[in-house]
Amino acid sequence: MTFNGWLQIALFSVVVIALTKPFGGYMTRVFAGERTLLTPVLRPIERLIYAICGVDESKEQHWTVYSVAMLLFSLAGFLSLYALMRLQAAIPLFNPAGQAAVGPDLAFNTAASFVSNTNWQSYVPEVTMSYLTQMAGLTVHNFLSAATGIALAIAFIRGFSRRSARTLGNFWVDLTRCTLYVLLPVSIVIGLFFVWQGVPQNLNAYTEATTLEGAKQVIAQGPVASQEVIKMFGTNGGGFFNANSAHPYENPNAITNFVQMVLIFAIGAALTNVFGRMVGNQKQGWAIFAAMGVLFLAGVAITYAAEAPGNPAYATMGVDQTASALQSGGNMEGKEVRFGIANSALFTVVTTDASCGAVNNMHDSLMPLAGMIPLVNIMLGEIIFGGVGSGLYGMLLFCVVAVFVAGLMVGRTPEYQGKKIEAREVKMSMLAILILPLSILGFTAIAVVIQPGLAGLQNAGPHGFSEAMYAYVSGTGNNGSAFAGLTANSLFYNTTIGLAMLIGRFAMIVPMLAVAGSLAGKKIVPPSAGTFPTTGALWVGLLVGVILIMGGLTYFPAVALGPIVEHFAMNAGNLF
Repeated sequence: MTFNGWLQIALFSVVVIALTKPFGGYMTRVFAGERTLLTPVLRPIERLIYAICGVDESKEQHWTVYSVAMLLFSLAGFLSLYALMRLQAAIPLFNPAGQAAVGPDLAFNTAASFVSNTNWQSYVPEVTMSYLTQMAGLTVHNFLSAATGIALAIAFIRGFSRRSARTLGNFWVDLTRCTLYVLLPVSIVIGLFFVWQGVPQNLNAYTEATTLEGAKQVIAQGPVASQEVIKMFGTNGGGFFNANSAHPYENPNAITNFVQMVLIFAIGAALTNVFGRMVGNQKQGWAIFAAMGVLFLAGVAITYAAEAPGNPAYATMGVDQTASALQSGGNMEGKEVRFGIANSALFTVVTTDASCGAVNNMHDSLMPLAGMIPLVNIMLGEIIFGGVGSGLYGMLLFCVVAVFVAGLMVGRTPEYQGKKIEAREVKMSMLAILILPLSILGFTAIAVVIQPGLAGLQNAGPHGFSEAMYAYVSGTGNNGSAFAGLTANSLFYNTTIGLAMLIGRFAMIVPMLAVAGSLAGKKIVPPSAGTFPTTGALWVGLLVGVILIMGGLTYFPAVALGPIVEHFAMNAGNLF
């Protein structure tokens, strides 16, 4: 570890903190329908959209209606994207490479992936998807799935901020405002910045070049910058190229790398401030931010510490010079020299704290304990700043459980934001939280004992187990990153990971909205001498403790079979 490495990590943290309050204030005004700097330009467009779609922006929805609207919208998006991929060979528009139709199981997996904000890719994008599919299919869903997640977070916050209310807002209005006022403006500005830095944005045919050795090489290009910015800002993660943000056309230099990491955290961090503003006490938002920050810094420290020394097994084993060179000064296997170990470790933690899944290095090449951190980040529900919306509402579900635990300790009915937390809210919160391990552990157990699952593993032993488990952790957690050693483009993995993505997204959302609806209907109880404070260090510590204890009890046996066993085996000189 170096001073320069820690300085870059500190700079990133400072920038995220600095953006949180102003961006949170802007988003609060957007969803409250208040005037912003962009209102004169965008308000007429917003009204036109409502008129065309027949939406009454003054009419709000009960949580059940809000849920149905979200589910129907997602279903329509799934079916349209599936059809576009299956028919892309028959649509000559923007298909200069003549890409064939996508197979049914891969089309199912990809449609589930992008509609759930996962962007898991079991394919090589530059040789599978046409420009039309990339733009009208994948990039559009990067916007819409992100806007859906943010809208859901806003609806959940309204459950805490409103009193004796029957409604949580209007899904169509929240979706429209998020897309128009939040996602599009930033994407346009940063997209142009990426073009300036060297990211391609064109509709040209692939370029054929002759290498110095005389061989022919096809260089893929296309409308990359427009997809790159929203894949980060919307915490989607699906790259235009197979190498994702390790590819120089997606991530040309250290400046774009830094900007991409900030984009990943920007909305998730700002939503904590939105929460504080909407409940009338910004300290509540900063307390949640602090809990997220503690877990984030712990993950970065462990990952950087594990990667910086390199592989200790190489000191006692006979290895070739190439492998030795990749470990000199730290573990550079699977990393880009232009980013180095510190920025690769930071990117690894950032992308798995959020439901992004973009990678600037290959997680399959991480040291075992460093590879454990992305696994744990996603297993916890990506609540550490998290995806666009999903991080905040996941953390708020843990807040409900934490105040319930606090209430048991002092023997009184727990309260949070002035709302009494009763049996219904606790049951629905636990249901939403436990859906994730049910999918993760269930699918992993099947994959590692049947032949179709074992056939996709590249490595044996605990590392192979981690490959399979990471696939279902990433899918269920709607992250989309991979250990990269798994051959996932098969009927078994396309189907099961596709189902995991849908379960992780939609089976969690419905009980979460049920909690929001229940809380919105309650009166706000004034704080008393027995009210547990939820803005100080004690609350932050309790919240972090509840998260880690629940995560440990749920996932420790599975993690022990993978990265922990591999760590001890590596130190004994055994590699997998």
